[in-house]
Amino acid sequence: MKTPKRIAPLVEDGLVDAVLRQLMSGKEATVYVVQCGDEVRCAKVYKEANQRGFHQAVHYTEGRKVKNSRQARAMEKGTRYGRREQESAWQRSEVDALYKLAAAGVRVPQPFGFYEGVLLMELVTDADGAAAPRLNDLELDEAQARDFHGRLIREVVRMLCAGIVHGDLSEFNILVDEHGPVILDLPQAVDAAANNNACRMLERDIDNLAAYFGQFAPDLHTTQYGKEIWAIYQRGELFPDTPLTGQFEQREQAADVNSVMREITSARDDHAAKLHYQQIKREEGR
Repeated sequence: MKTPKRIAPLVEDGLVDAVLRQLMSGKEATVYVVQCGDEVRCAKVYKEANQRGFHQAVHYTEGRKVKNSRQARAMEKGTRYGRREQESAWQRSEVDALYKLAAAGVRVPQPFGFYEGVLLMELVTDADGAAAPRLNDLELDEAQARDFHGRLIREVVRMLCAGIVHGDLSEFNILVDEHGPVILDLPQAVDAAANNNACRMLERDIDNLAAYFGQFAPDLHTTQYGKEIWAIYQRGELFPDTPLTGQFEQREQAADVNSVMREITSARDDHAAKLHYQQIKREEGR
């Protein structure tokens, strides 16, 4: 097929030998199957901001760091340079997340480099060497659903142990190769420690898994892995092999009303004393 304009520089530099076919086109990017020497890989070409269906939102970008103060100021002002840098940061966040998660043992495609808006990465395949299907394209029985759900919960835990929350996890961005589920699409991934929305996003990711697999194993609808995992994470006790039950009991502590009233009374007395002192000073000044 004709080489897409964005991939042409990679062909010229010898990073890609040929573009074999288009694999898919989504809200974020268009993915092509490419020949790189003896290996067949993917080239993910990110779409421009005005062509994307998924828009950057402050609750995803909160806590992300930029290279320098000039970039930060430009991004805040929304200048042309700032918008360009914001796009670059949005795309590079997926690259950084992929490298970090692959090193942590999470089942994600292996990245091979990022070049001017094009991410080269592993082509995930099935047992026959064809492109692996998405999870939502498979027909599952109850046993398979439970197995995949359990594996993905573990992947989410590994991600969180590496400090990352996917933020948009669903059956549409999970592939299934001969060894099981593989997680995709991470440009919106958030820093679990730096983003105030991380807990809510983690719970949403896990609720999406429960909703999908619950079609085949209904009792999964009532599990509360998200709340359980986050509570353990906040205590600093979460590890990739931490035992989980899928149950969560909210610990509620009765408010100490007397203590609260003492604080209110003390603040009120302090304020009254301050007013009295100011009144005395005014009278002395007459």
